[in-house]
Amino acid sequence: MQAFLKGTSISTKPPLTKDRGIAATAGSSGENKKAKPVPWVEKYRPKCVDEVAFQDEVVAVLKKSLEGADLPNLLFYGPPGTGKTSTILAAARELFGPELFRLRVLELNASDERGIQVVREKVKNFAQLTVSGSRSDGKPCPPFKIVILDEADSMTSAAQAALRRTMEKESKTTRFCLICNYVSRIIEPLTSRCSKFRFKPLSDKIQQQRLLDIADKEHVKISNEGVSYLVKVSEGDLRKAITFLQSATRLTGGKEVTEKVITDIAGVIPSETIDGIFAACQSGSFDKLEAVVKDLIDEGHAATQLVNQLHDVVVENDNLSDKQKSIITEKFAEVDKCLADGADEHLQLISLCATVMQQLTQNC
Repeated sequence: MQAFLKGTSISTKPPLTKDRGIAATAGSSGENKKAKPVPWVEKYRPKCVDEVAFQDEVVAVLKKSLEGADLPNLLFYGPPGTGKTSTILAAARELFGPELFRLRVLELNASDERGIQVVREKVKNFAQLTVSGSRSDGKPCPPFKIVILDEADSMTSAAQAALRRTMEKESKTTRFCLICNYVSRIIEPLTSRCSKFRFKPLSDKIQQQRLLDIADKEHVKISNEGVSYLVKVSEGDLRKAITFLQSATRLTGGKEVTEKVITDIAGVIPSETIDGIFAACQSGSFDKLEAVVKDLIDEGHAATQLVNQLHDVVVENDNLSDKQKSIITEKFAEVDKCLADGADEHLQLISLCATVMQQLTQNC
């Protein structure tokens, strides 16, 4: 009671003994030492320009620029997963070193707000800052910063127009690198101020080499046929291929990664199912066709995936004439547009398969 009147509080927690304090400290330091798990895409991202695969022209230009510690404004364009972002980040790391990298590079992605206001304020304020040309390790360092605008083709025309003036005014202190999939969506005044580099889809050989290298380092059991199939499924996108490989490894739990596992992971429709659809189309029975399409939808396969795979089969089919192929591929285009607009998958697939059936049964 006296303690309460005096205003002192009685703690209900047990006293921290010397042993408990030591144990807590040891536990926290052990947690800090444990390496955090990182996705393989980030783990094996190129750390320097030399590690970038297949893009020889871009690498050659960047290496010359790095030697002179000077860069023009850059515009990288090409399919996803070909190394555009990795290349400029690797170049920036080589230019500025690990210490200055965070201070000298501003990276804005499509997920960030990049309207006209952000370009006028955030980008402009960053670009106006002057920097010194020295590094703590004594290596030459350029007296400019780099602004990386990833997926620049999703920026509005107004924001791109505002950026044009900033690029001109702040040319002494800042270099810009625009990265996009479609160069046609970048306004002409911006493209004329940049050195344009097209990133080609990676060759199958390069992809296989990288995937086998990662599989070896991560102790993944996968045959050469499995790697070839993985490359085929990823369609020139190395990032997608590495992600599929990691997912397949986790699914198998240390066992060998087979083509069937990759098919399940990638959401690819098995070739037997495609053959079944073609057989139903050739039978001329609409009831059979409807049953096959219903089974396909019930199994959870994506309609867009079927359109892509069926397109390849139709183009390579020798039993169809050029006129019949053109009628079917025109229908593919219509169905693809309808699916993109949110149409019902079941109805669109029946409509598509009915057209294929009509053309196939004409030969009989």
